[in-house]
Amino acid sequence: MQILVVLKLLGVLLVMFSTTLLPPVMVSMIYQDGASAPFLVAFAATFSTGLVLWLTTNRVSRELRFRDGFMVVVLFWTVLALFGSIPLYLATDPHLSFTDAFFESISGLTTTGATVMSGIDQLPEAIRYYRQQLQWLGGMGIIVLAVAVMPMLGVGGMQLYRAETPGPMKDTKLTPRITETAKALWYIYLGLTVVCALCYWVAGMELFDAVGHSFSTVAIGGFSTHDANMLYFDSALIDYIAVVFMLVSGVNFALHFVAWRSRSIAAYFRDPEAMVYAVLVSTACVVAVIGLQTYSVFQNPDEALRQGVFQVVSIATTTGFTTGGYHWWPSFLPLLLLFLSFIGGCAGSTAGGIKVIRIMLLYKQGWREIMRLIHPNAMLSLKLGRKPIPDGVIQAVWAFFSLYILCYVSLSVVLVATGLDWITAFSAVAACLNNLGPGLGEVAGTYAGVGTVGKWVLCFTMLLGRLELFTLLVLFTASFWRS
Repeated sequence: MQILVVLKLLGVLLVMFSTTLLPPVMVSMIYQDGASAPFLVAFAATFSTGLVLWLTTNRVSRELRFRDGFMVVVLFWTVLALFGSIPLYLATDPHLSFTDAFFESISGLTTTGATVMSGIDQLPEAIRYYRQQLQWLGGMGIIVLAVAVMPMLGVGGMQLYRAETPGPMKDTKLTPRITETAKALWYIYLGLTVVCALCYWVAGMELFDAVGHSFSTVAIGGFSTHDANMLYFDSALIDYIAVVFMLVSGVNFALHFVAWRSRSIAAYFRDPEAMVYAVLVSTACVVAVIGLQTYSVFQNPDEALRQGVFQVVSIATTTGFTTGGYHWWPSFLPLLLLFLSFIGGCAGSTAGGIKVIRIMLLYKQGWREIMRLIHPNAMLSLKLGRKPIPDGVIQAVWAFFSLYILCYVSLSVVLVATGLDWITAFSAVAACLNNLGPGLGEVAGTYAGVGTVGKWVLCFTMLLGRLELFTLLVLFTASFWRS
């Protein structure tokens, strides 16, 4: 482990992150809410810490190794959440404990959307804006943005990119240089955010709300500037705009890049993961709407359609927006939605969950094993589209799935041991591991009722889900620390 190289990079990234603490100061000045002081203190602390780290290590010129990339990613997310919690902790309104401030910060950065806060409508505009900004920064990943400027740091960027985006397609690059790849992803992300904000604004949102909700929509975060979440606006047009952008953000951003570059949408129809994603969400929408109609939850069929589609897309993409909550829906519908969050969106998107491509490979592998029972001597290969899948990828996916279930069960048992009931504990871990946000039981609204130990367990769970298990868990192995 090249600790000096890691500290140098961490210092530069902290200096970069410190600049994101200034926009809330500007918002505070515009609305004159008197909430700028905590952000100025946070800016000074973050900037000075990053500067000290860089000045003490700037003469180190060794190349960043792949192993170091994992350490930088994990350190940066945890340290970033720590410094990001400073304004929330120092603010007089809301008055949060350190645990609650860190929970809110890491929930925003991991785009989980779980909150311990209430009375959001009465909070200073700077705080309300800051929560939305945290999710937007975490959506694409601060590391991807950092990779775009990595050449001026004097270190390679591929190690960080691979560590930040684990999975079966992690080595695929959109452009020959990793720097250009990161820039392409970021431009697409920024463009979607701008268009989403404009659509919300035209649909009737105030500019402040439009910008804030575009941040959390494209980031698939779920934070809102109001306690009632999307129900505050009570607009079918706004709900359907959110549906469109949640669906788009749940697709692999590489496909958006290819479609933009080729000026054609054919890439979406050629991608098997995108098509399965569309079929899964569409089917779930149909089932939910039929269920709501069958149980007469809404008297108006149009309302059943609107609520069913919105809530299914929100949960399936792990966004976590609500229009009254899905936990009170009858029969199997709440469980259906919660299980959908385990699948999540496509790989390479801002969604959480296991990802559609892994579910596809698990299904194909399971079907192949069934065929082997029928035809023991047959040579059966797996293909995704027309491309054969190496056995190493299949093994990695099975390992990921097994570890995912093991972590889910283990963390749920730990949470039950803190005193929570089974429904609350298991749904809270599912919501945090899938970076979803709202759960069932006591965490259907906020996580304020979870104890201190439970909140720290869920903070770890959110980070575990955001980094897709391996990037974080590899640090707990003895082999990683051997030179």
